[in-house]
Amino acid sequence: MKPEESYARELDAADPLAWYRERFLLPQRPDGGPAVYLCGNSLGLQPRQARDRVEQELADWERLAVDAHFKGRTPWYSYHETLREPAARLVGAQPDEVVMMNGLTTNLHLMLVSFYRPTDARHAILIEDRAFPSDNYAARSQIAFHGRGPAGSLLVARPREGEQTLRTEDIEELLERRGSEIAVVLLGGVNYFTGQAFEMRRVTEAARAQGCRVGFDLAHAAGNLPLELHEWGVDFAVWCSYKYLNAGPGAVAGCFVHRRHGRNPDLPRFAGWWGNDPATRFRMHLIEEFEPRPGADGWQLSNPPILAMAPLGASLALFDEAGMPALREKSLRLTGYLESLLDRDAAGRYEIITPRDPAQRGCQLSLRVLGGRGPALFAALSDAGVICDTRPPDVIRVAPVPLYNTFHDVWTFARLLRSRDWS
Repeated sequence: MKPEESYARELDAADPLAWYRERFLLPQRPDGGPAVYLCGNSLGLQPRQARDRVEQELADWERLAVDAHFKGRTPWYSYHETLREPAARLVGAQPDEVVMMNGLTTNLHLMLVSFYRPTDARHAILIEDRAFPSDNYAARSQIAFHGRGPAGSLLVARPREGEQTLRTEDIEELLERRGSEIAVVLLGGVNYFTGQAFEMRRVTEAARAQGCRVGFDLAHAAGNLPLELHEWGVDFAVWCSYKYLNAGPGAVAGCFVHRRHGRNPDLPRFAGWWGNDPATRFRMHLIEEFEPRPGADGWQLSNPPILAMAPLGASLALFDEAGMPALREKSLRLTGYLESLLDRDAAGRYEIITPRDPAQRGCQLSLRVLGGRGPALFAALSDAGVICDTRPPDVIRVAPVPLYNTFHDVWTFARLLRSRDWS
């Protein structure tokens, strides 16, 4: 691709999704200009409509107080249900398979309570090398909760020597060789560190063929990649909504439970009153036994946090408008353009550790900075008005997001990277 600034401007002028950038609020540099924001893999930008949605709920609280549960503009009692269908479309699920609730790690623990049922023969949890810390902590603590140790029950899939990412055939071989020991396969849909997107369909098929339960942490995949969780036969999945889903810091998370499990009331779970059948939910002390609502809703614990859900509704509406196929198409062009610009100046400076195959990555490219110069380079980029992030000791993560990033953003980042002092 052409390296000139004029070419980046041409690409933006021809972009049918370019106008979505105006639907978001961009952070400013000290001089008042917009920052080059390439950190949507850590925190998405605020949709302009988010404030109005939150203020509407504050107004209903002021005007109606408790009656807003049933008489508000969007009644609070069923508020979480307004997010069900757009969230299901986003992850390729049936509506009853998805619920927005809690935080990601809370949801992960709730899923492992139900799906990690170790026996003497089948007791391992399989995770990937450099899994997100919460996944690692959750797996280890669940193993310990069942009186076992990570040395025998935590299985880590590692890349081949000299490689940065996992090969799907190596995961399949590991499952074929040790699948009878594995109770749960727990992988990130996209690895947070390298940016590798796993072939979730193939992994699911290989794991289920060995009798394993399969779950994915989609924190870096939801809103980033097209997903088909129901069709792939995934048992469960969890994701946050403050990264690519732009719902705000610590926003309410998502959970998927395949229909074959969601309709099984006998599946063990931790119970809470909001997961109870709505027909009997308010009989409270009159019915002591938990009656789970069919579907993913049956894993809810508490009533929904309305003020945290309102911004998510604003963002999901944008995904419905744009559509994941169009967003993915732009993402491939944006990230490919970034890759082509970076390759021109990489020698001796940095290496891209994210897979080169576009099918095995999303928005994010991870750069390993060579020669111990990562912290200095990151600081220099920050001083120049670029917002990305770093993972010690030497990796900088860059994520051009198709909803609001431009080709000129990418060009500017590459120009600044090229102009930094590498001495």
